[in-house]
Amino acid sequence: MVGLLRRYVSCKCEVDNDVKILAMSQPKNISAHLALLCCNIIWACDFPFYALVLGTYISPMAMVTASIVVAALLSLLPLLWEKPERVEPQDRLKIIAAALLIGVGRKLCMMFGLAETSPIDGSIVSTTAPLLVLLLSAIVGWERITKVKILGLLLGMAGAMAVILSSNGEAHAKSGMVGNILIFLSACISAVYMVCFKATLRKYRVTTVMRWVYCTSLFVMLPIGVDDVLEVDIAAMTPHILLAALFVLVVPTYLPNLLQNYSLRHLPPTLSSIYAYIQPIVAIALSVAMGIDVLHWDTLLYALLIFVGVWLVVRSYKSEPASAPHVDIR
Repeated sequence: MVGLLRRYVSCKCEVDNDVKILAMSQPKNISAHLALLCCNIIWACDFPFYALVLGTYISPMAMVTASIVVAALLSLLPLLWEKPERVEPQDRLKIIAAALLIGVGRKLCMMFGLAETSPIDGSIVSTTAPLLVLLLSAIVGWERITKVKILGLLLGMAGAMAVILSSNGEAHAKSGMVGNILIFLSACISAVYMVCFKATLRKYRVTTVMRWVYCTSLFVMLPIGVDDVLEVDIAAMTPHILLAALFVLVVPTYLPNLLQNYSLRHLPPTLSSIYAYIQPIVAIALSVAMGIDVLHWDTLLYALLIFVGVWLVVRSYKSEPASAPHVDIR
């Protein structure tokens, strides 16, 4: 009887401790979910807002250069309250290479791509990044391929190729094959960044990585794009165009990356890929509501193929959540 009583008291204490731990973690989990939701909504707003200003008021080169200048300045702000983190000499060239890849190459492909296609197509094609991470990881032998992953990869890639090829049709007057290919190339660059540099970059604080990425990108892009920035005619912009330009210059580049990396401290990486579904949904809704673009039934079908493909791939990582693909820096 005494033994049963002791066992009951012990079990009750363990349950009480579990409840206390769960109660303490719930506020952090809620704030992490909100952070993940906010960063994906902000990134979704990129597509229709870029469509308003790119090409007509600001050239892609000017947009890339100006956004990198703003991001580099913002990346210096954390130095006001934190000590600079030392980057190991053997990692410096790797981080510089990552900066050129994600900070310069990806941005150029994305901006020139969005200037040549519709925001709906752009938002859909860009969701292929997790599939490309899987494909590249399998090619280099770092990823175990299963039948579910192969099925997801085939469905997702078929949807992406269908979106790209259908952009030349008469019904898709606002789409462009060159633009869709460039956006797909930007997703490929993100995948290369994730597979080749993620292990090195995770050794350091996100603020340190972002400072290296954007400041390095600034040294590359400023001499090339400063003339394009100076040619921007701000006086020709209406108030709502000016607000859209300020939004895409200031908000999406730095803040969402901090929010996403905060969320990944408290949530499994698989959730990052699941929340990414919000981006094309919000981008499509905004584009249609603002009269910038039209959603065609075939585009919706191709988008569903990509979504199902990404879902199958993300679902296959449930048994290994630490390795699930997600992209940290934009």
